[in-house]
Order: sequence, then C-alpha cells, then structure tokens
Amino acid sequence: MELRHLRAAVAVADHLHFGRAAAALGIAQPPLSQAVKALEGELGVPLFERDTRHVRLTAAGVVFVDDARTALSMVESARTRARSAGRGDIGELVVGMVGSAALHPLPRVVRAYRARYPDVTVRFAELPTAGQLERLRGRTLDVGFVRPPLPAPADAEFDLVPVSREPLVVALPKDHRLATRDRVHARALAGEPFVLFPRHLGAGLYDRITAVCQEAGFEPSVVQGAVQMQTIVGLVAAGCGVSIVPGSVAALAGLGTVFVKLSPATTLVELALAVPKDGLSTVAANFVAMARDVTRAAGARPTPGAPG
Repeated sequence: MELRHLRAAVAVADHLHFGRAAAALGIAQPPLSQAVKALEGELGVPLFERDTRHVRLTAAGVVFVDDARTALSMVESARTRARSAGRGDIGELVVGMVGSAALHPLPRVVRAYRARYPDVTVRFAELPTAGQLERLRGRTLDVGFVRPPLPAPADAEFDLVPVSREPLVVALPKDHRLATRDRVHARALAGEPFVLFPRHLGAGLYDRITAVCQEAGFEPSVVQGAVQMQTIVGLVAAGCGVSIVPGSVAALAGLGTVFVKLSPATTLVELALAVPKDGLSTVAANFVAMARDVTRAAGARPTPGAPG
C-alpha cells in the first residue's frame, strides 16, 4: 500500500467523481482508477460503488477513508516537523553560563532567540567555565558562555565567539572606608581580605584579576572562596572581604555591596560563547548566529550596570 493509493481514495471520496478527483490530484483519470482498483484488490473489499452516473462510498470505504485521512495528516505533520527540525525551528537547546552572563548579555540574546525560534525549548545550566567545558565535552551542553582564555586542551577543542567586553570593578561592603570613592586604585586594596572563586573554575578571569593586584605590587589575600558571582557579592556585603569582578556584576548593587571603578584602567575582560569545533546541531548554530548578531549590533557600549 502506497501513499498515492491513500491520496487517490481520499480524493475520490471528496469529489465522488473520478474525473474531478484526478484533476484535483493533477493526474489523468486512468492512473487514478488503477490506483483505486489496486487498493481494493489489496484490501479484498470494494471501497466505492460505481455506475455510469454515480460514485458512492461503501461501508468499508467510509472506514478506510477516515483512517486514510488520519494517516496522510500524520505523514504531512512528520514532513513539516522534519523540515522544521532541519532548519532548527524546533528542538531543544541547553546553554551553559557563568553567573555574570545572566546579567549581561544573556537576557538580550535569549529574548531575541526566543522571538525568532519560539518552538525551541531552551534550558540553562549555571556553571563556572571549567564545569561548562566538561559538559560541553560530554555533549550535555550545546554551547556555553565562558570567560576566556581557555586552558589547554580546551583552547584546541572549542572556538570562541566574543559576545561582551567589560571593565573590572571593585566590590566593597557599603560601610567600607573606600566605598564612597568614585574610583579606587588597585594598590589601595593591598592587605584587604579577598573573596574570590578558585582558579581551576575559571583560570582566565582569575588570572586577570590577580594580575591587576600583582601589577599594583601585592598578591591578593583570599580568605573566602565562592563559586558564583552572586555568592561573592553576598559575602562582600556580609563584610567577609572585598573582590574584583566583571562590570556586569554591578547590576547586583543595592544588596549591601558597592561597586567602584578600578584604577588604573585595565584591559577589558571578555565573555564568549564556547562552541565545539567538532560540530553543532542546527538549533545550536542558530543560537550562536543570533548571539553574534545581537551582540555585534550592540557594539562596544559600556556594560549595563557598570559604574559610570
């Protein structure tokens, strides 16, 4: 039994006339009649009563045509869904992110992506850069917002798509002696207790922060570790120490932590999408393209929430 047989039976049932049914299908009448005859032969029952003036469905024909319509509808749905999946219009996407990415630029990128691909299910996993790299290798993440540079061997395994560049700022308890300043020189932090994440979780950002301190003549004294930026900010607010964080984290101001510009001006720290070099699903490729377009359109404006 072939789809053309089903379509022939449904067309004749719709028009109750072989000539008009053939015209609707864009074929000649003899092939249509042959298709219906072959179908009836395979089923062993007549589907239509015919005479020189009328065509009528038999009881078997009513049942068969009803099921044939359902079957053809399912086939059409399968075709449509397959094409949609091939374009990345449907499916599932799992995006990793460091905590600060949730503040900027993730909201803008995701809003644009969901507007363009509303039928894709997007899930998120908040992880430090190192954790994302492991899950990207294991294919339980599709792409991830990470802090470059990547350590070896990850630097050879993933391409990086830059999506944001931002300054580092100083995070201080609101009652700290430096909290009322417009700008704090890095050397003013010498001797302060620091709240910082472990290096193995994000070596690129960690090294940039510690380099700022080293260039100012001291090694940061880390008295409290934390994994997520929100936790670091909360511990600073609690008076556990000070920290140096990406400017986007300043969006968390008002929770007992003050963010102050860092002097001297430092190299901007980057946020990038880590993309496996051995290939992406179409769904993930569409997300990367959207992130590239949205962040490129945003240009090099200062990061929202950074002191300024």
